[in-house]
This record gives sequence, structure tokens and C-alpha cells, in this order.
Amino acid sequence: MHRVALAFALGAVLAAAWAAPGQYLAIGAGIGAIGAGWVAYGRRGAPGTARLVAAGAITAGGIGLLLGVLRVAIALAALGHLGRLLA
Repeated sequence: MHRVALAFALGAVLAAAWAAPGQYLAIGAGIGAIGAGWVAYGRRGAPGTARLVAAGAITAGGIGLLLGVLRVAIALAALGHLGRLLA
């Protein structure tokens, strides 16, 4: 499960740098990474390395989620400014 969480986290960070639909993919993959990482981290019987990778996936997924939300907010602010410019 920690590998899935890490894949989602890396996908979220990479998708945040992509063009138009990337920010939405980053938001979705970030949420997936946080959820899968939380489940993987909660397994008490897992080895320490797996739990550490899961915690890192939660962190990287959160960064990807934050970057995706930030890109959406910037796009909405730019559209608001264009609307005021044309009105």
C-alpha cells in the first residue's frame, strides 16, 4: 500500500507542473496519496521502512495537493481580474 501512496504522491507533484488539466490531476492524486498513505501508515505490523515511506507519501501528496489548489486559485483570480478589466 505504501508503494501506491508513493506513486500517487509523485504523480501529484508531477501533475502540478503540467499544463491545463494538470492542476486537477494534482488535486485528485494528492488526495489519493494522503488517503493511501494514511492507511499504509496506520498498519502497526508493517516494517518501519514501509511506514516511513507512507509518511513521506502523505507529505509529498500534501505538497502536490497544495500546488494544485494554488494553481486553481491563481487561475480564478486572473479570471476575476480580466472580468473587472472588461467591465
